[in-house]
Amino acid sequence: MDEAENFLIFGAPSIGQSEINEVIATLESGWLGTGPRVAQFERSFSDYKGVVHAAAVSSCTAALHLSMIAAGIRPGDEVITTAMTFCATVNAIIHTGATPIIVDIDPQTLNIDPTRIEQAITDRTKAIIPVHFAGYPCDMSRIMAMADKYHLKVIEDCAHAIETEWRGCKTGTIGDFGCFSFYVTKNITTGEGGLVLAKSETDIDRIKVMALHGLSGDAWQRFGDKGYKHYQVIECGFKYNMTDMSAAIGICQLSRIDGAWKRRREIWAHYNESLKDLPIKLPCDIPEGCRHGYHLYTVQIDETKTGLARDAFLQRMFEQGIGTGVHYVCLAEHPYYQQHYSWQPEDYAHATTAGRNTVSIPLAANLTDSDVERVVCAVRAALGDGCNGDP
Repeated sequence: MDEAENFLIFGAPSIGQSEINEVIATLESGWLGTGPRVAQFERSFSDYKGVVHAAAVSSCTAALHLSMIAAGIRPGDEVITTAMTFCATVNAIIHTGATPIIVDIDPQTLNIDPTRIEQAITDRTKAIIPVHFAGYPCDMSRIMAMADKYHLKVIEDCAHAIETEWRGCKTGTIGDFGCFSFYVTKNITTGEGGLVLAKSETDIDRIKVMALHGLSGDAWQRFGDKGYKHYQVIECGFKYNMTDMSAAIGICQLSRIDGAWKRRREIWAHYNESLKDLPIKLPCDIPEGCRHGYHLYTVQIDETKTGLARDAFLQRMFEQGIGTGVHYVCLAEHPYYQQHYSWQPEDYAHATTAGRNTVSIPLAANLTDSDVERVVCAVRAALGDGCNGDP
């Protein structure tokens, strides 16, 4: 096997024969766009989360954007979110015309710091977007208490947190809206895709209209076998709908969600045990009564403790055939936001430090025991510690 074939890709999806069969069946059905399989996926995901109102869309970015529109966010409003997230979270705020306000993180959980949220609230603040980083739940009790106190909307960014729970409550069902990602690297994938959960039927109905050009309800049925149905444009919407091709994959992925979560939990525990003696920072413990989504396993490489810079560590892992990720560089490090919002890294000290040190190592249900041991050995070798076993 050559080096390319032996490279362990970070975030490779687990695609089985059931997904292949379902996609073929979709192709044979002749219905490739938004149709019955999207509706089935929405029902199945709603059942998994124990809620009623769901709308499948093209991405989590679309889900966030549409949720803010449904929440009534307008130009001039402020929306608070974390300084340590993917750019999609803050870009969605910008696309509504609102002003993004980022705040620092808790250095242990890497989630948004509720104390800093309250310090950032002004009379222009209209919403909070907590991001459940890596699958670790945000402190939703404090966040919801603040939202109630200041009359704010809460839009949960659950891109990493499909299976996550906060003190018995499923993420995405706690705030006014919950936004999910089914991108190729996520715990469930549809290739590309997202979904919104909403507490209000009115909100979810509007989101469905806005996701498909602003066309009147059930517009996807206008070419169905019950005869042509005229449509009306009732809002200026977007092209944010999910397709049946994507939903076909998601239906199969969702049926295996619990088994995949348990496998990632096993790998997580193995990493914790195998890497605990190294001079690196491992993920913090999970709060009692909560459930981690186990989406990312992040370690922090502090050069003052390891003698090795984070980027040098990334290169050493690559040279050993191990794919890695960086989740995330602090938003204030990016030129666009510095130029347009005057954000500076020193104003978000914890997010900046974490962003400069963090590395995500492979964590996927389809990793074999041998794969996992390869990762452990590569981490140890990269740090000059050697390997305690054969990969």
